Amino acid sequence: MDCFVGVDVGTTNVKAMAMPADLSQILAHASAPLTMLNPEPGYAEQDPNEIWSAFVQVIAEVVQETAKGGHTITHLAFCTAMHSLLPMDDDGKPLGNAILWSDNRAEAQATELRTTKADLGKSIYQETGTPLHPMIPLCKLAWLREHDPRMLRRTAHFGSIKEFLWHKLTGAFEVDFSIATATGLFNESAREWSKIALDYAGVRPDQLSPPVPTTYQRTYQPNSSSRSTNLPAGVSLLIGASDGCLANLGAGAIKRGTATLTIGTSGAIRQTVRKPLRDAQIRLFCYYLDEGHYAVGGPTNNGGNVLEWVSEKLTQQETKAVLEEAATIDPGSDGLLFLPYLQGERAPLWDASVRGAYLHVDWQHTRAHFVRAALEGVLFNLLSINELLTEFTGPARVIHANGGFAQSTLWVQMLADMAGVPVRLNASNESGSMGAILLTMKAIGLVKTLEEAAERVAFGQTFEPDLHRHKVYRTAFKKWQDALARL
Repeated sequence: MDCFVGVDVGTTNVKAMAMPADLSQILAHASAPLTMLNPEPGYAEQDPNEIWSAFVQVIAEVVQETAKGGHTITHLAFCTAMHSLLPMDDDGKPLGNAILWSDNRAEAQATELRTTKADLGKSIYQETGTPLHPMIPLCKLAWLREHDPRMLRRTAHFGSIKEFLWHKLTGAFEVDFSIATATGLFNESAREWSKIALDYAGVRPDQLSPPVPTTYQRTYQPNSSSRSTNLPAGVSLLIGASDGCLANLGAGAIKRGTATLTIGTSGAIRQTVRKPLRDAQIRLFCYYLDEGHYAVGGPTNNGGNVLEWVSEKLTQQETKAVLEEAATIDPGSDGLLFLPYLQGERAPLWDASVRGAYLHVDWQHTRAHFVRAALEGVLFNLLSINELLTEFTGPARVIHANGGFAQSTLWVQMLADMAGVPVRLNASNESGSMGAILLTMKAIGLVKTLEEAAERVAFGQTFEPDLHRHKVYRTAFKKWQDALARL
């Protein structure tokens, strides 16, 4: 039986999943962890060679598992995290580590585009749909221009982690429209690199990959570096899209009124729209998924990392124990509020220097209150982004939730109670890999539209909101918003 593989290259893991064309079951699954490097305060990097090794490992495992079941891999598609920047030579060899979305070294450059060069910043946003923040390659390149001009000159090619992996497999430098729209360097309507953005960044078009549609394919032929994947010759490689866009598709959230909320290490809330959107205040992103489909929304730096902080730093307990402790406290944490900005913030503040705080602390509050308030603060921040999004897309009637937080029934029920709408989980929590597989099905004609593809998504549990808890949370959310405004 033929099968498709979706590969999800994130910040913390590389994952791969194989499914048959009818999506009836998961035929194989593999995952390998990745290491975050923080060589200096505010820096966030990864070793591209470690990512390649993890990729080789998971693909080899999936190839072996599918072969045991008598299945043949015919297509492999990519879903990768956005905003990474990797300097490479002509042969695709890394000249350093990949700089990640969470890296804040380019804070001054982002601030410049929002203040002293605000007219230029607005023009770049209008062309690209990418908010101005240290996360984006545009600002990272401008940082290199000022702080490491030698690296800027000696680099033959600047690309993303996906482009590095793609080159290792195919020998070609190419980037999909989706990852390109997340760089701050790509003119979304013209489908080409933006001259004004490149001039500001200090790079030439020939230092960047030719952009291609998200359904672009190449036929795989093993080479000396890729042979260890055991991927058979002739497999069709589909370049795919970014993790945010494919999480929408993989969650079945294509139609109007359906939002996707993802919390992994970071988080985001998004809707899929048919035309590009722009926010005059530059608070929302708009990224290309496929022709006529764009993911619009806002990302947060502070998602699952807040739970990790609570577990490791605040309580020194395992995550399971932390969640059990949070469940002992009533909604609203008896008035305790948490602003979850442990690592700066993207939406809705777009301020890399902001930091978190507990507010309204009093004698009655226990450690369990602090734990629950932290979880609530993450969701309050995402719902504040959703309020911005609603101005452009209309309200969400249902939220499709995915990411690591979806494994906690407590946290997902909190979301339903806060939002006041049903929250649905996928049968599989691998929405990125699923989205890559669904995009493959559209690319090869098994489905005609992404709407038809999204209808193939299977769902698990639906969490209904409790109206009493929703009322409590609406009051708490208003106090949280007032506190944020004062900040």
